[in-house]
Amino acid sequence: MATKEFKAESKRLLDLMIHSIYTNKEIFLRELISNASDAIDKNYYRSLTDTNISFNKDDFYIRITPDKENRTLTITDNGIGMTKEELENNLGTIAKSGSFAFKNENEAKEGVDIIGQFGVGFYSAFMVSDSIIVKSRAVNSEQAYKWESKGAEGYEIENTEKEAVGTEIILKIKENTDDEKYDEYLDEYKLKSLIKKYSDFIKYPIKMLVKKSKLKEGSEKDYEDYFEDEILNSMVPIWRKNKNELKPEDYDQFYMDKHFGYEKPLKAIHASVEGITSYNTILFIPANAPYDFYTKEFQKGLELYSNGVLIMEKCADLLPDYFSFVQGLVDSADLSLNISRELLQHDRQLKIIAKNIKGKIKSELLSMLKNDREKYDEFYKSFGRQLKYGVYSDFGSNKEDIQDLLLFYSSTEKKLVSLDEYISRMKEEQKFIYYATGESIEKLEKLPQTELIKDKGFEILYFTDDIDEFAIKMLTKYKEKEFKSASSGDLGFEVDEKENQKETEENKDLFEFMKETLNGKVKDVRVSKRLKNHPVCLSNEGELSIEMEKVLKMMPDNQNVKADKILEINTNHEMFAAIKQAFAEDKDKLKMLSNVLYNQALLIEGLSIDDPVQFANDVCNLIK
Repeated sequence: MATKEFKAESKRLLDLMIHSIYTNKEIFLRELISNASDAIDKNYYRSLTDTNISFNKDDFYIRITPDKENRTLTITDNGIGMTKEELENNLGTIAKSGSFAFKNENEAKEGVDIIGQFGVGFYSAFMVSDSIIVKSRAVNSEQAYKWESKGAEGYEIENTEKEAVGTEIILKIKENTDDEKYDEYLDEYKLKSLIKKYSDFIKYPIKMLVKKSKLKEGSEKDYEDYFEDEILNSMVPIWRKNKNELKPEDYDQFYMDKHFGYEKPLKAIHASVEGITSYNTILFIPANAPYDFYTKEFQKGLELYSNGVLIMEKCADLLPDYFSFVQGLVDSADLSLNISRELLQHDRQLKIIAKNIKGKIKSELLSMLKNDREKYDEFYKSFGRQLKYGVYSDFGSNKEDIQDLLLFYSSTEKKLVSLDEYISRMKEEQKFIYYATGESIEKLEKLPQTELIKDKGFEILYFTDDIDEFAIKMLTKYKEKEFKSASSGDLGFEVDEKENQKETEENKDLFEFMKETLNGKVKDVRVSKRLKNHPVCLSNEGELSIEMEKVLKMMPDNQNVKADKILEINTNHEMFAAIKQAFAEDKDKLKMLSNVLYNQALLIEGLSIDDPVQFANDVCNLIK
């Protein structure tokens, strides 16, 4: 029989598929199994209107048959089958799915893989096959037909014999190359893993004869091989079951079976949504962060299914970055799937689902915060840092979504508290939400700058993560209450301005001398009204704090940015008498005192001293 040519666009697309290098050839099996499932579905729908067709779901299945000796892989179904005309129409041209137009429009772009979504279906098999034979017999027909092709040059259709209704696809698997090991598509273990990965929730059984071994009859040590028919898919997705049917351990087991984690999740979120866009989802909040969570190698995203068939392993567009720790999946029949992930990313339905999922995750976390605080604290220790990054990133555009979820250690409660809890305890005269930044809670408890705030009975939030203050600077305020650093030059307290001005004027020359001695290390030297027991501390002016300076200095692209530091002197401390005496009698001694006090303030802040040897010498000279 004469070979028929594919239509022009089909021929070019087939040529691209066969001769281009694709990173995901394995999806061909998903496509063929999905087609087989569709064929059985069509049989069911036909039976609703055709009394000559009976349908008993238990009689229908899909069979996979690898043959290593002949290098063939056969996919068989007992679905509706195809007539000669249907073989011609379905396999002689690629459906108008937009695939050719998309490839043509994006040919110059790197990384555009036209394989990976529905639309090419059957033709993806050419990526792993030298030739394909399709034998099909339609329902209510005695005649079967064979369609055969070796690729882009064309195909043949002829009459054939086939005992049962349905379709049989025989792939002649390619020989191995240096780059590709095609043998794996004939390997029993590999086929089982591909079906489990992509087609586990196809609603009809996927069967394969699996090689097993058993003790020979009458022997205690000799084994013999035998083959047993095995169903490779679980068929019923857990997310389509009624939540009332499921127990917590069912979610835990599913979580571990899907390799979302190696320990039980902290929380499972199961939702079925009906509306403009309908979908089922199961989301998991892990108990602990993956080992690579805070690295560039970590990939966020949810598994994306369409009618139980895996489309993408990591659909990043379904999760905002600040919820990237969430694991799970989404299954929707409403997605306008195309063969391009680029088009999928811009799908309107996908955006609706992503928005709903974001809201669902937030509401569940808020519920956990309110009703199961111990579990929320556990969650926050693993992923609170990510939430704070979410506040800071994208110029604070997500802060309204995240601010209610933040926790910080409280100076008065001695535990993590939310911003809402802090606000609820604020004293009537308190204007600001006060915070202090440092390396640890232990060091912050001793920070001189907090003395006056604590003396007034105000609660202080302790920031120990390097991202904390950057996030708060982006947040600026919470429920109309602004944030104020304990190291800020102005704490917002009512002070005796007249007394303060008097002391400043009386010591103007002294402070000017100390400022000149420090030679640009501080912006100013001033009287301190925040200190009670310590002689000296550093405060800052402007948006860049001392703690932020420390963080930025550790960055690879350090621009040597510095905070505007103010050296504050406690005029009520006994050290100040020594300072005044040195200014009157021994200017060289005052120079040493100025440097020692400045370096002491740096040490309190956790900053390094420029010249530790000189500092040690100055201390020794002052002791003499």
